[in-house]
Amino acid sequence: MTTQKTFSDFGIELRSNSGEEDTTCPQCSDTRKNKRARCLSVNIDKGVWTCHHCGWSGGLGTGEQHRPTIVKTWRKPVYEINRTSLSDGAVKWFASRGITQEVLIRNRVAVCSVYFPQLEDRANAVAFPYQRGNEVVNVKYRTQDKHFRMEAGAERVLYGLNDIGDTLIWVEGEMDKLSVEVAGYVSCVSVPDGAPTPNTKNYDSKFDFMAAPELDKAKTHIIAVDNDEPGVRLEEELLRRLGRDQCKVVRWSEGCKDANDVLKRHGAAILKECIEAASWVPVEGEHSVSEYRESMERLYRYGMPKGHSTGWECVDELYTVMPGEWTLVTGIPGHGKSEWLDALMIHLARLHGWNFAVFSPENQPTEYHLSKLAEKHVGKPFSQGPTARMSQREKDGAISFLDEHFTFLMPELPSVDGLIERLKSIVKRHGVRGVVLDPWNEIDHSRLAGLSETEYISQALSKLRAFTRAHGVHLWIIAHPTKLQKEANGQYPVPTPYDVAGSAHWRNKADNCIAVWRDITKQTSTVEIHVQKIRKKSVGRVGVVELAYDRLTGQYRAPFSAPHSAQPDWENDEIPD
Repeated sequence: MTTQKTFSDFGIELRSNSGEEDTTCPQCSDTRKNKRARCLSVNIDKGVWTCHHCGWSGGLGTGEQHRPTIVKTWRKPVYEINRTSLSDGAVKWFASRGITQEVLIRNRVAVCSVYFPQLEDRANAVAFPYQRGNEVVNVKYRTQDKHFRMEAGAERVLYGLNDIGDTLIWVEGEMDKLSVEVAGYVSCVSVPDGAPTPNTKNYDSKFDFMAAPELDKAKTHIIAVDNDEPGVRLEEELLRRLGRDQCKVVRWSEGCKDANDVLKRHGAAILKECIEAASWVPVEGEHSVSEYRESMERLYRYGMPKGHSTGWECVDELYTVMPGEWTLVTGIPGHGKSEWLDALMIHLARLHGWNFAVFSPENQPTEYHLSKLAEKHVGKPFSQGPTARMSQREKDGAISFLDEHFTFLMPELPSVDGLIERLKSIVKRHGVRGVVLDPWNEIDHSRLAGLSETEYISQALSKLRAFTRAHGVHLWIIAHPTKLQKEANGQYPVPTPYDVAGSAHWRNKADNCIAVWRDITKQTSTVEIHVQKIRKKSVGRVGVVELAYDRLTGQYRAPFSAPHSAQPDWENDEIPD
């Protein structure tokens, strides 16, 4: 006799015994930022379910069904209100904030009654249409007491997308965009969701608008966001993605928070002066101390930046990850430098929401590399073997996680200049915060006639360092040491940056230097992380720390927390690089 399956057999948790209920999806909710989103619709009486996020569906009698590939589609809002006329009250309200009727008409701003979920009722609101060409793709509604909502299921694009020109001004709200236009500047956009709150860990999804092809028109960017802590964070993210060498920043008049604040208090002429006084962001070269006055004030107010945790407390005592720096990682082949760096990326993605661009030709095919990353994420083997492997659900969750956080580079002729140009585009579109080049010798290093290898390495590392600083990413370069001589016991010594093939510039130009090493004369899983250089004391200090490597999962743990399982014979068994 066949026993009827229940919803719990499929991992579906319900509070009711009949009717319809929305709940979390056991297939995808654990992998998403909002793990409590009730995306799974269940008809309890009919015994069927469908996930509106990942497409998982099924029934108690039929079992799980296929998971179709989800193609993102956007709902188009209906925006048919007459935009050429506003009530006298609305015109007066905008006028009190310095916004002219001419600007309102050009931007098709209207007033209407609309439902607000947070009020659980309809309310009169200002409607700001978001346009692409002649089409309205979204609408933001704002009540007089600052309740906001946008159209559900509609695409979030920049407000002012049609107005982008060679020089583009970035602001934080629709009122600021209109204020800048009153001051005479039409080429201005506002981000759709405002600035990220200071405690937001991962806000990369809030920057999907950076993929807009219209942004390619802009050659110079003027960042004119709010003068508060969220505005500081938004400014830094825009500078990082757009490139500091293409950006100017605006500082508002004393006591003013944003563009509309300046317009209300001082008028259009003063607002125009603030924008015209925008200064280039210091990157490299000769600069006066006065250029750093504002940034020093922010450091004083909000504190010196610190490196991000690696996920290993014992490693954090010596090394943390600072945006805008680069780390040299070296080690004897088979000692696990690439494996350790993969584990570090997984930690940074999970703990801090980091996204990565990875150039790793030695880890081909990419499916092989993904299987190793999945093992580190799940903590179970990917392949069948004597130890229980990850389940189908765990595998699917790991792939979703990796898809969210990793982009792989596979150019046919990967030169340093070519990689940098590709990476600039990826940072802009995907908000990448970490870049891995593994290894250095797989990059095409053709150099001009008469340029020595030492001179070439110096120039190449300077270009990469400038890229990391301009875009606020952390770069790891894995570089092999030259052939080392074994010691009397058959062991290789711990390599240093000076042992890396090519030049002493590896030691001199790197912000941080790390060597991954293990004692092959001992049958042990212990791997030593030698931190050999730290440029900034807020990042860490020189020293050595031990981690235990779990060959079954590719994970690294502090030795005291390593699982007590049988270890393989390490004498002739390398850790995969």
